[in-house]
Amino acid sequence: MSAAAFPETGLSHAWIVTDLDGTLVDRDLGLVPRSVEALRRYRDLGGTVFIATGRNEESATPYHRELGLDTPMILYNGARITDPGTGAHLLDLDLGPVWPPLRDLVLPALPDGVGAVAFSGGDAHILRPAPALTDYARRDRIALLPDPPDRPPTKVMLISDGRSPAPLADLVTRHCPDALLVQSEDTYLEVLPPGAGKEAALREMAARYGMDVTRIAAIGDNPNDTGMIRLAGLGAAVGDGHPQVLKAADIVVAPCSEGAVADLVGRILDGPPP
Repeated sequence: MSAAAFPETGLSHAWIVTDLDGTLVDRDLGLVPRSVEALRRYRDLGGTVFIATGRNEESATPYHRELGLDTPMILYNGARITDPGTGAHLLDLDLGPVWPPLRDLVLPALPDGVGAVAFSGGDAHILRPAPALTDYARRDRIALLPDPPDRPPTKVMLISDGRSPAPLADLVTRHCPDALLVQSEDTYLEVLPPGAGKEAALREMAARYGMDVTRIAAIGDNPNDTGMIRLAGLGAAVGDGHPQVLKAADIVVAPCSEGAVADLVGRILDGPPP
């Protein structure tokens, strides 16, 4: 996909970059109809929509197709950008030198009840079993393979059993100081390659396609969305999102299930409410 695929538009914000879970996808794992209709209106007027998610290709692609998009996807919380039309990876990072200490020092020291999943080559591998992994696999609609990956993975997800991931972050930082850590849910801690993150991936896409970041609107609900919300010309926080995101955003919109993304589209197309 070339820069010519994104024609000039008179909209104040030519791109909307949206998170999926808790932003465009509700707790029942469905796209919020009001937001879907608003994105259709925005695209009809010349706007371009991207998704930026912690999910992998298998998990994110059904939503991408349901939205009728052909734009690149920011996946694995910015460790990969994939062009679904060609299957090409426009950005493809892995844990590299972070992987050995993570595998050999961190995983054996994880507390009971904490599960770990590695993503490699499009597959999800169980590194450490835990009851919480069953619900995680159901929610993301992915199959979990029982064997570890045979190469450094794209990312590792640590999933706790209801406890805060803060102690897990301390453990990972002690042994893997170069890893990027992001919290994507209350009990999810993601270990990413240096240089990853939704903000970095969005910068890469903007540079690749010649888009001024001030003309990008971004929306999300969890701490892993904070960087891209701060980077974008218009950063929106979902109304029932994490306090860190609410503080970072330029505007706060409706809760996810009430049409958070639709509110953002309305702000771009119609201006702020009276």
